Formats: sequence, C-alpha cells, structure tokens
Amino acid sequence: MHGASRRSVGTLLLAVLLQACGPSESQSPAALGTPELRGALFDSILAWTADRAAFSPAKNAALGFDPLEAMASLRDEVVNADSEEALFYALLRLSNARRDRHLSVYLVPGGLTLVDEAGLPAWDREPPPAPTLAPIRIQPDYGQDGAAYFVADVAQGGDFPAGAPSLGDRIVSANGMSVAEYEAAAMPYIRHSSIVGFRWKLAEATTQNTALFPPELRGQGLTLEVESADGIRTEYALPFVDGADLEWTGWAEPSYPGFAQVWSTPTYDLFLPDDGRRLVLLRWHRFSASLIADVDRLMAFAQEERLLDRAVLFDATRSGGGSLGPYAVQRLQPRPFKTTFGTLQISDVIEPFVAERREAFRNRRVYDGEGPETVDDGTWLMDWLENEVLDDLAAGREVTDPVPFKSAHAPKDSDGILQPAPVHFRGPLVVLSGPNGGSHLDQFISIVGDNTLGPIIGMPPGGYSNTWEWEQILTYPGTDQPVVGFMWNIGHTIRPNGEILEGNPAQVTHPLP
Repeated sequence: MHGASRRSVGTLLLAVLLQACGPSESQSPAALGTPELRGALFDSILAWTADRAAFSPAKNAALGFDPLEAMASLRDEVVNADSEEALFYALLRLSNARRDRHLSVYLVPGGLTLVDEAGLPAWDREPPPAPTLAPIRIQPDYGQDGAAYFVADVAQGGDFPAGAPSLGDRIVSANGMSVAEYEAAAMPYIRHSSIVGFRWKLAEATTQNTALFPPELRGQGLTLEVESADGIRTEYALPFVDGADLEWTGWAEPSYPGFAQVWSTPTYDLFLPDDGRRLVLLRWHRFSASLIADVDRLMAFAQEERLLDRAVLFDATRSGGGSLGPYAVQRLQPRPFKTTFGTLQISDVIEPFVAERREAFRNRRVYDGEGPETVDDGTWLMDWLENEVLDDLAAGREVTDPVPFKSAHAPKDSDGILQPAPVHFRGPLVVLSGPNGGSHLDQFISIVGDNTLGPIIGMPPGGYSNTWEWEQILTYPGTDQPVVGFMWNIGHTIRPNGEILEGNPAQVTHPLP
C-alpha cells in the first residue's frame, strides 16, 4: 500500500475508533475482553500500523507479501479467540505478519497470562525465564534448496536409547511433521525479516521448550526423525531438561586452530596466530555498550605490539547487534567510508517519542542502552528531533529526510563520510558473515560491503535494521484494561548505497553457505 493511501486509511480508522470508543467509558473487562472489544482492538492496531510503520518495499517484494493485507487476514483469529492463551498467540501472529525481527509482543502486568511463559519477553522483567532444552542442536543446511536442517551438536549425557545421532545427520521430520510442514507451521511464531534469518532462528527455537510456540507445536519433549549418511532413518524422542545439566561438544561453534586467545571483552575476543602470520583475529560478540573502551584497548595494544600493519579477520558469524559500529570501522581499516543514515516515519507517536528522547537527554541517557551509544553527547540528535522532525510533523510530511544514523557520529547536515581514526589498522579487513544476527550487525556489514572496504565471506546477516521502535501497552479501546505490549518499527536504516536496509542486507563478496 503506498504511503499516501495508507496514511489516509490509518487516519480515518483512528477517527472512527476514537469516536466509537471514547475515554468516557471506563469499564475494566477481563483481559480476554469480548468479541466486540477484541474487534475494536484489532482495528486500532491495524490503523496505528498504517500510520506509524516504516514499511520496506524491498523486503515486501523479496518475501512476496503486503504487511497490512497479511495483518488484516487475521482479524477473525483475534475476534474469535476463546481464551487468554488463544488471544496471545493470535496477537503474536498478528505482530509477526509484518515480518520484522525487531518487533515483539510482551506480557504486561494485569494483561494476558499464560500457564507457561518460558522464553517470552515481559514489560516488567528482563531477561525472560529460560526455556528447558533438548540434548541436541540443529542448524540449517543452506547448501540445499528449501527447508533442510542437520544435527550440529549432541550433548554429553543426553538420553539417547537408540544411540546418539551423528553430526551432520539430516533432519527428516520434527514432532510428526515433515521439515517443510514444520517450517510452515512454525513460521507465524518466529520473528524474522528474511528467510535465511528465519531458518537460523527456527533451528535454535526447535530444540528449546519455548512458549514462543503454542502448545500444539510442542509437547513434553522434541521428536525428531533423522537420516544418516548411509540412508538409515532413526526416530528420537528427546526430553527437555535444564540446560545446566547438558555438556556440549562445541562442534557448532567457531574454532580457530593455530590461534591463541589473548583476552576477552563483552565486545570481542582477541586471537593471535601461533606461527607469526601477519593478522589479528577478532571473534565479535556484539556492538556492546563498552565498545569504545574495548576497541580503544585493542588499538593501544596493537600500537604497542606493532600490529597495526596486520590484516584484521573479523568473525561476525555469531555476532549480535548494538551500536557504535562506525567507531570500530574507523579503527579496523585504513579508508574513509560513508556511514548508514536513518529516517523517522511521521505519525501520531512523534511528539511523545521526542519527549522521551528529551527526558533521556536530560538524564544523560540519549538512548535506552546501558552505556554511551553516541560519540556526540546527544546534542546532534536532539537538534534534529526538536527542529526538523517536529517541523515535518507540523507540515504533515510522511517521513523525514535521511540524516546520519541517530546523529551518533556526524550531525544532520553531514554527508556521512567518516575518516579513519589517527591510530588505525593499515592492513586488509576481511569479514566472516552469517545469518545468526542482524540489526547493528547488518549496518556494519552494509558499511563494509557498500564502501568496498574488504571482502565479506559467508552469507548475509539476518537482514533487519531500523532507527527506532515504538513500544506501547495495548488496552481495549474505551477501557483501562491492559492486554499486551506491542511494538512498531517507526524509522528506516538507509544503507551507504542509499537503499533501505530492512529485509535488504548487503550481499557478501565470497558466498559460502
């Protein structure tokens, strides 16, 4: 749906809803509500989504769907839900119909409750309760067409009456369904912005007793049928147990023969070769709140040990997101580069969003993270929000003009070209990439790829990144009864090549499934 038409639809629906369910009504129904209240709630969500969401045409085309149409098709499931559990999973499917890895549905105080909440986010707790695990790990086989998975690790001490499967054995079925059927049944419950990212996260979730799946998709354990290299098929009924009781072989994790670990930080582990090869290896964990301090430590060490002429091998295959990637890029390689940009969708949440950022700025917490997310102190960001963004709102614009991402590394009028830091690695930068992560990792890969800063080996990351999300506790219209927490993607990340990043990751230079 084009921007102008979706905005008019959203505005009209909101006006009708506000008129029909005014604030004078103060009844507090049970969390399940009534069919009429659930219908009004559904219509509100759809109208807000039409108004607020930063949809990605590239992602929609790649996945072959229209987000608003996909959401609208689920109205009956929400309206006809006959239990709190059924309503929660209907709302989860409604959220996931947008195909956006960043967007979760939260449990909130006084809202919907479930018997089992393992693995589910909640408004008032972090992290969620840990799920129990099956004594096996599986991963997607991206070298095959379509749905294909294999045994990637087997825990020591697991209960395997028929003998443990071998690493590499092919998964034939899961919980009585063929792999293709299982994928189709699980897809509405796995947040994803790309198919390769979906398959990675599905493989993780399959071996966890997580409440992200409704009861009909999981039982007291995991049943898998596997096929060995010689064609023998074996079925395993695996119990879910406490993860603390499992000892893994580690086969599924990266390893570096011939390298010695020097130290570990929340941001990366540093390895150096045993044989004097002229490279530095970084196993990257995430773009953490301590990134500046962790990268500064690396640069001081490299300068002292005369390592700055070495190549940097950056293993991002198990990396998560975060922030401050351009700070690292300025130090890990020798060339100027263009950073990512970002926009905000102009909607009904812009004024409260700017107010939230203003309060965070007063408290010296420009963002919601635990540490500094910006090289600037937030002045650049607030200048843009309180001027251009509010002016765009007053003018009735659809979306802001792009500015350097969150103004973290450059002000709003910058061309986004960043120079290498005074102390930087002068050798080649080589990146290993995979679909495990995304968000700021996707931005990092796009900076390296779009600026041709070095080869990228492996697979693209998960293909999800935006500027900000808006989170809101949903209540039934006209009441104060909370239901769940719901999120919207309210701004785009713009790659250095000018394309929207969401659902459109930078491609690798050397594909390796």
